[in-house]
Amino acid sequence: MKKLMFIMIAAVLVLTACGSKSNNANDTAGNNGNTAGGSKEVTVWAWDPNFNIAAMKLAKDAYATENPDVKVNIIEYAQADIIQKLNTGLNSGTTSGLPNVVLIEDYRAQSFLKAYPDSFYKMSDLIKSSDFADYKIASTSLDGVQYGVPFDSGVTGLYVRTDYLKDAGYSVADITNVDWDKFIEIGKAVKAKTGKFMLTQDPNDLGLIRMMIQSAGSWYLKSDGTTPDLKDNAALKDALTTYKKLMTADIVKVTSDWSQFLAGFNSGDVASVPTGNWISPSVKAEASQSGKWAVVPMPKLKNTASSVNASNLGGSSWYVLNIDGKEAAAEFLAKTMGSDVELYQKMVKQIGVIGTLKTAAEGEAYKAADEFFGGQKTVADFAAWTQKIPQVNYGMHTYAIEDILVPEVQNYMSGSDLDKVLANAQSQAESQLK
Repeated sequence: MKKLMFIMIAAVLVLTACGSKSNNANDTAGNNGNTAGGSKEVTVWAWDPNFNIAAMKLAKDAYATENPDVKVNIIEYAQADIIQKLNTGLNSGTTSGLPNVVLIEDYRAQSFLKAYPDSFYKMSDLIKSSDFADYKIASTSLDGVQYGVPFDSGVTGLYVRTDYLKDAGYSVADITNVDWDKFIEIGKAVKAKTGKFMLTQDPNDLGLIRMMIQSAGSWYLKSDGTTPDLKDNAALKDALTTYKKLMTADIVKVTSDWSQFLAGFNSGDVASVPTGNWISPSVKAEASQSGKWAVVPMPKLKNTASSVNASNLGGSSWYVLNIDGKEAAAEFLAKTMGSDVELYQKMVKQIGVIGTLKTAAEGEAYKAADEFFGGQKTVADFAAWTQKIPQVNYGMHTYAIEDILVPEVQNYMSGSDLDKVLANAQSQAESQLK
């Protein structure tokens, strides 16, 4: 059996086939620490120029007003490339060329923190964990030490077409704080009255399952973040049973990629989109639908008592590598992403980033009405739902387990017994993830 570290490296080498490095003019090896002129230099790696990098540029500008001697270089890479470069550099012990600050997806953070002890700078003395949404702390800390600066919220919501609901005899109130069984019931009525599907779903993407189980405070792993928890996971069983109800109710438009997912709601083919708040700009991209959408809390699992009408999908956080220049990098992060309420207002207004800094939600930008959503104060709603998300330990193996689960879920959909499917998945996970 290969050791965990080699498994991770092999996995990321596969991932890099799907991504490409940005042709960024500033793409140079990290110039960390002090420059010849005595000024401090901080190099940041992140992906997505319209979201994460745009937010970091605002942080850079905000910090420069009082710290003109600190030069912040922001370098764009595809997420897969960042994962590969970090693993390669940290595994080799050669930190030359690595950044001072790096963005890491929350689902992957524990893999790095556990695989490379002492490679990340402790932020516990510079930020307060309690200043951020509780659910973000499990992924950004290890053994009681805070390493990451929690960033965006992946808080979910149910985006719904109010006109389709009305045509089917329902109101927004009727689909607010419901369970998935009620959602299916309404979806059938919408399909019967309007001919529209209730939602889209890619059978190879288990994001919906992730949202369901986190709403119950459960995950694919036990609380230690390493032990597979599939066979006897009551929330996972409830989620998969619910998923099968959805998929067999003739209310799902099956898709196979991101573009089809976007087209599903932009074209008007589906009546709802259960996903993370980061989809708002894509929903609003179809200007002709302005005033026809609302956002309500996510449905919860009916048969799992711990399930609530709040969950998460995605999200990432910022980390400082324990290399030369770490003090300047940590100070930069602490004074911007770690505490600057005004910065978070700008990120909301200019980019649509809903952060997890609790005090940011008190700002005016978070209270603004959105005319596209009928005047609803969607950001304020999402911020409130963020505080209700159950905290779970994503651990080290989220995507590895989903690679196991995808074919097993398809077996379940084809008629296999659910208990046998999960027992088989448990056995594979225990064998492969040692």
